[in-house]
Amino acid sequence: MFGFSDETYLDIASGSGGNGCVSFRREKYVPKGGPDGGDGGRGGDVVFVVKNNLRTLSHLKQVRAYKAENGRNGMGARCFGRDGKDVEIPVPPGTVIKDAKTGEIIKDLTGCDRFVFLKGGRGGQGNYHFKTATRQTPRFAQPGEKGVEMRIGVELLVIADIGFVGFPNAGKSSLLNNLTNARTKVAGYPFTTKIPQLGMFRYDSNDMVLADIPGIIEGASHGAGMGFKFLRHISRTAALAFFIDLSDESYLTAYPTLLDELGSYAPSLLEKPRVIIGTKIDEEGSEDRLKELQKAIGEYEVLPLSNITGEGLQKVKEQFILITHLDESKSRSDDGFSTVVDTGAEYRETL
Repeated sequence: MFGFSDETYLDIASGSGGNGCVSFRREKYVPKGGPDGGDGGRGGDVVFVVKNNLRTLSHLKQVRAYKAENGRNGMGARCFGRDGKDVEIPVPPGTVIKDAKTGEIIKDLTGCDRFVFLKGGRGGQGNYHFKTATRQTPRFAQPGEKGVEMRIGVELLVIADIGFVGFPNAGKSSLLNNLTNARTKVAGYPFTTKIPQLGMFRYDSNDMVLADIPGIIEGASHGAGMGFKFLRHISRTAALAFFIDLSDESYLTAYPTLLDELGSYAPSLLEKPRVIIGTKIDEEGSEDRLKELQKAIGEYEVLPLSNITGEGLQKVKEQFILITHLDESKSRSDDGFSTVVDTGAEYRETL
């Protein structure tokens, strides 16, 4: 059983084209038959195929080199060489291909089913093509075009409608289990979720994918804990759900800390629509803490939630549907949503 894998490096090469053939017709009763060398076959392509049943890149950890077949050489009697077979590399949805040296994204495979990444070399022409009135016995043919070799980075970015972010043990996995058919591990110690978990949430006629990202801690954007390894998966989500543990003593500083870590990693994350959830409302004293948190955050509504009793679960469902249909280019302060940067600044001033 292979573990979760979200990045790897591959050495890939397209096939070289076959060489054209130098041949002359030699047949009884056909004097001076002339050139009849056939063309070489085309080299095979390197093709990425997006498979919906794949969730990780673990299979690419076992085979790191992929080379397409070379085209066959041409033959006499104007026989063409066979084309080389393509090599197909299966990848899950959300895969991006990067330059191994610079890290620059070469191709984002989102929305693709099949993508030809490297074309095979063209086959060379046989000497039949080079005969002229003044050159009736050409003794040369065209060589096949060489294939392309390169090393690439392959990275998986989870595609989801809403990404769950929060400190360890904030209730993200419990909510994912309550809303979807996912069965993630839930325990009373940090980092029970070690890899991103996906679940399909269905509400009335709406379907959406929810992603539980391993807990973020202070300094995650600089490599602390596990946050840095998986923060990039949040970049593909349409919206974010912030989880604030009302039973934790740091409940008032949790939200600005999460904003700082997301903003340090990628400022664009702060532009996404969001919903803020105050979890463990069933704990003693949590209602007073919810009021304090709501006052500190200001314009954003903090939704109370208990994954144990189910209190507030219906409102969270409705808000998830609402947030994924918001126009991201507009401020929605009338619905409890406004631009993130201003709210974050106001929040810090109240602390």
